[in-house]
Amino acid sequence: MKIIIAGAYAIGTYLAKLLSRNMQDIVLMDEDPENLEKISSEYDLLTMECSPTNIKGLKEAGVEHTDLFIAVTPSESANIASCVMAHQLGAKKTVARVDNPEYVEEHNKELFRQMGISDIIYPEILAAKDIINGLKMSWVRQRWDVHDGALVMLGIKLRETCEILDRPLKDISGPDDPYHVVAIKRNDETIIPGGNDTLQLYDLAYFMTTKQYIPYIRKIVGKEHYVDVQNVIFMGGGKTAARAVKMLPEYMNAKIIEQKPTRCEILNDIFSEDRLVINGDGRDIGLLQEEGIRHTQAFVALTSNAETNILACLTAKRLGVRKTVASVENFDYVNTADGLDIGTIINKKALAASHIYQMMLDANVANVKFLMSINSDVAEFVPSLDSKITRKVVRELNLPKGMTIGGLVRNGEGMLVSGNTLIEAGDSVVVFCYNVDMKKVEKLFI
Repeated sequence: MKIIIAGAYAIGTYLAKLLSRNMQDIVLMDEDPENLEKISSEYDLLTMECSPTNIKGLKEAGVEHTDLFIAVTPSESANIASCVMAHQLGAKKTVARVDNPEYVEEHNKELFRQMGISDIIYPEILAAKDIINGLKMSWVRQRWDVHDGALVMLGIKLRETCEILDRPLKDISGPDDPYHVVAIKRNDETIIPGGNDTLQLYDLAYFMTTKQYIPYIRKIVGKEHYVDVQNVIFMGGGKTAARAVKMLPEYMNAKIIEQKPTRCEILNDIFSEDRLVINGDGRDIGLLQEEGIRHTQAFVALTSNAETNILACLTAKRLGVRKTVASVENFDYVNTADGLDIGTIINKKALAASHIYQMMLDANVANVKFLMSINSDVAEFVPSLDSKITRKVVRELNLPKGMTIGGLVRNGEGMLVSGNTLIEAGDSVVVFCYNVDMKKVEKLFI
């Protein structure tokens, strides 16, 4: 597959690295040679010093034979214009990053499709959705819903109160049990577990279950004493914070601490009297105590500085906050934040890349998510009629090493998958992949 990425900035370079591991034919273009220099020497891809709206440059990059053109420069107008031009010059699919939330509304997406732009991404909305998912369940690190929760993936940190530690999975997660453990993060190691593997103290375990059994999962992992989130403090009042606060459930109360007075004025106009906006530093312990940190169940740090966010979350935890969420855009700090037990880590680059990633797959893929914590992909595939995965029961499929099937949704009903399950065309099948080329996986579903 031939892919052109316009913009060697945060999302573009991360996406180029992600796709180059699957040996795709990638061209990364940018006007600044410094942006291209480092990545060209470390990864197997072609770089071009060129504006994405330069017709000659697009032709030289081979846009007429391009399967996917991705425009993720800092300029919204350049992204839109280059996608329109790429489409007219022959690119099969195009995707543009935008800054205007109005553009991602479904009725406006159709307008862009008519212009030749296959999809629009607004990373702040993707991040806000992840934050809200994390806040709805204070005892869960990550949550991923398939078909409005018919099937649910829960990433949970295991503590001393967990009832199912140190026992083989075959004894605690058999065909008749209402959950599967599909992946484990242990220290720096990712494990796609078999029946003889065990869950251990401080593992980050990924459970697949159905919505009605979420309370049961909560019980066996010993998280019933975690109080639900009602009061939230946001540190940093940028676009992501504003979007997340707007999306908060009605039962949650939010305070926003922002250092810039001018931004505070804008936030006050956005929220009127619905939310309290405070001008100050979210790391100021005195201010946090004054604003009721001891009665706050969640603290969300969304400044542009990863170190600040990590430090603020550690401070909030020391003051008794159970649930913390940190924006960590610098990948060098992701493992550090995870090791410090920060909680939920938000990275807009990874979220945007996951959204784009599914567009390069030929199979019917409803959703793809890259799980930074375990360096794995989780995807929702819909098999076509007579695809390879529908011909035999699961235990006879000889699945690629590092791939496991978590569950499926059939006729709107979520169900777990065992070795005796026969997958049918039209099922929504949730697949975990660790160190597996997704193109190999998708061949099972075509």
